Amino acid sequence: MAVPLSPRNQHRFSVAVVGLGSIGGVAAACLAEADRHEVIACTRAPLERLTLEREDGATMRMLEFPLRSLADPAAAKPVDWVLLCTKTHQTESAAAWLARLCTPQTRVAALQNGIDHVARVGPLTNGATVLPVIVYYNGERLAPDRVRMRQAGKYDLVVADDASGRAFAKLLDGTGLRILISDDFTTLLWRKLLINAIANPITALTLQRQAVLRRPDIQELCHAILAEAIAVARANGARVAEDEASRSIATLMTFSGELGTSMYFDRLAGRRMEVEALTGAIVAAGERHGIATPVNRALLALLRAVNDAAGKAG
Repeated sequence: MAVPLSPRNQHRFSVAVVGLGSIGGVAAACLAEADRHEVIACTRAPLERLTLEREDGATMRMLEFPLRSLADPAAAKPVDWVLLCTKTHQTESAAAWLARLCTPQTRVAALQNGIDHVARVGPLTNGATVLPVIVYYNGERLAPDRVRMRQAGKYDLVVADDASGRAFAKLLDGTGLRILISDDFTTLLWRKLLINAIANPITALTLQRQAVLRRPDIQELCHAILAEAIAVARANGARVAEDEASRSIATLMTFSGELGTSMYFDRLAGRRMEVEALTGAIVAAGERHGIATPVNRALLALLRAVNDAAGKAG
């Protein structure tokens, strides 16, 4: 179900955003624009302002907001909410922040890719409740204090239909972010992973934006990747459709060919890519269920090799 706005006099929470990259920067800027909560950005270096470029019809609006930031975890205090927006392989690097920000009363919204949010994040949060969040908007970090947001699809964020999911939707009232509360979150989580499983590796390995996915030979490769991933998704309890592969590819065809992916941007910047939470997660889940994934294994080997080279360069 879509979420109606609640009254404007809602309780003002303290919200820490950890990871001010493409996803976290957009989330922090949208919260700052709504000005309903105390927003704290946890960053590597102090920032005083944050600029958001946001689509408004056919034009791009530029919005600038003052921003309270902390660059030292030792200066952090417990908050009501944490938005964890690091890449999955950077989760451990956020441990010092989470140790200071979280108590058992804190809720941690994990705006991350992958399928194992609670297992990955939970041990670092001092008993806080961890809430997985599916992110659909396309964010691009243009500078440490500047991000661009493009909407992709009917919704920007999806949460499970439970107490924490509904509380998160209420937290974001007034931000302009479109939130879906779903009673079949597992299926939607895997559907997002299926899209990521083709868009991210292919754009990263070809060093091309999503226009490359329109090539017939690339679409043939996409079907092979998805045939394996869909079998794994079903084994994990996702209620995916018989024509799920065609649906996933059709969804990507609705996005602008100018959009990049997180892996594409990371490879361009010479950073390590989010390999294990995407292609790696499919291969690992296939192993658990005895499902062969040779095409995804081949992609994983290539992506790991690129990652190893990036690690040596760094």
